[in-house]
Amino acid sequence: MSAPVETVSGYPARLRGGLDESHLSRGLWLVKWLLAIPHYVVLLFLWIGFVFATVAAAFVILFTGRYPRAIFDYNVGVLRWTWRVQYYSWTVLGSDRYPPFTLRATDYPADVQVEYPENLSRGLVVVKWWLLVIPHYLLVAAMTGSGWDNGEGSTGISLLGVLVLVAAVALLFTGRYPRSLFDFVLGINRWVFRVIVYAALMRDEYPPFRLDQGPDEPWHPRQVQS
Repeated sequence: MSAPVETVSGYPARLRGGLDESHLSRGLWLVKWLLAIPHYVVLLFLWIGFVFATVAAAFVILFTGRYPRAIFDYNVGVLRWTWRVQYYSWTVLGSDRYPPFTLRATDYPADVQVEYPENLSRGLVVVKWWLLVIPHYLLVAAMTGSGWDNGEGSTGISLLGVLVLVAAVALLFTGRYPRSLFDFVLGINRWVFRVIVYAALMRDEYPPFRLDQGPDEPWHPRQVQS
């Protein structure tokens, strides 16, 4: 008799993005980066707060094993706001709907949710954000940062950038976003945000080395021992 199977989420940080196919303009992506400037200004200050809040949370975790709930909610809000702006402007181009100015969850087609941990390892605080996550940093850099150095500085080429550019050109000439391309782009962004959540000490579960594609967080089978 085989063990029962249940489906579980791939990671307690869940990233969602719904492709707004019927309302994507052919050429609006050309100026989205400009329209999003007010968000960039606000996010600059929010991320400064994110860094200081994470440092404060690290000391609390070190002594209590718990992540202060107010700081946790703030940091999730910053990630959520960042994802909405990126989704709109440059890492996906998945919606023409202008992102709201709020840390809270909304009905926007892009969202981030992170399960609050009741307890966290005190010892992992000092190593997971810089040492344990190094393999992920290297992979994320390859997917979203510079692909290589040409001897005169960074080439500025990234896999994610190329994919979004191809999607932008497809939108310009066909008015449609290739669905398989969209799923791949979401997978890369999902990987990035999982790493950020782990490095920001918000979860102890190590991010999987897995490109989970698609608009919603995938679910995976797990054998349950009776």
